[in-house]
Amino acid sequence: MAKILVLAELKEGVVQKVALELVSKARTLGEVTAVVLGTGAGAQAAILGEYGAQTVLISEDAAYTTYLAEPGAETLAYLIEQIAPSLVLIGGTYDGRDIAGRVNAKLGSGVITDAGEISFEGGALKVTVPWYSATTIVDVTSPSNAPLVMVKPKTFAAEKLEGAAVPTVEKISFTPSDKSKRARILETVMEKSEGPSLEEANVVISGGRGLKDAKNFELLHKLAEPLNAAVGATRAVVDSGWVSYSMQVGQTGKTVKPNVYIAVGISGAIQHTVGMKGSKNIIAINTDEEAPIFKVSDLGIVGDSLKILPALTEELKKRRG
Repeated sequence: MAKILVLAELKEGVVQKVALELVSKARTLGEVTAVVLGTGAGAQAAILGEYGAQTVLISEDAAYTTYLAEPGAETLAYLIEQIAPSLVLIGGTYDGRDIAGRVNAKLGSGVITDAGEISFEGGALKVTVPWYSATTIVDVTSPSNAPLVMVKPKTFAAEKLEGAAVPTVEKISFTPSDKSKRARILETVMEKSEGPSLEEANVVISGGRGLKDAKNFELLHKLAEPLNAAVGATRAVVDSGWVSYSMQVGQTGKTVKPNVYIAVGISGAIQHTVGMKGSKNIIAINTDEEAPIFKVSDLGIVGDSLKILPALTEELKKRRG
């Protein structure tokens, strides 16, 4: 049976959801060992077991939360050499990308990014990867003995394993070297946000250049309130400084799959749609009836969003009393 190693990242001491998604997928491929590094690692082992991890390797060395990716990369490289897994799964997060690049440099293992489906055929790894802004899907493999495969959040569902056994928990007998402790984290700044996160929201409302001015994003926030929705944006408006990068949806931003996605003043460039086309229902509002966004929409509204949004918000408030 294939041995699958999953890097389970922590955020404020809690295992990130993408790690549970990776473990859920990994258990369909083989025997799952999760690696958890940082303060609180031990407390997260049982949760990973519920999703199918059979073994959880932990270390609560302060180096993982005090320094940037180097201690984590050094430790993961050590574990790969010791365990010799068939596959290493890493979440496509900021830290995950940093660690994967460094491990690849240490081991020459190769990195496959933005993985879609993952399987073994005849013992050989097969990964589907979107190319050219997801206009083409290609099959990729790796000659490496332990290829690193990065997966964006929400690519797979996080599903608990019925009847899952309690995982075996082992402490990692490796201490990061002083050489890896060079880039220290001086401050962590939490960006204030209201309402649900983009990744978790049931409804997402995103705005593009069709809103004409940064101040008009307030119309999206007003509509989001009665819908309990999250507000996103295209890269164009993020690059223009209208809103923060954390709100960007698309190829170089976040991938979302809500039940309802409302695209306001968004033309539908493929760099944006690859991050939202997995939404269950897509509604588009645009003045240009030829806008590409309508090709991926379930409901299209041709009109001025600056007039439609206030009217829609008012109607929702009336209906909700």
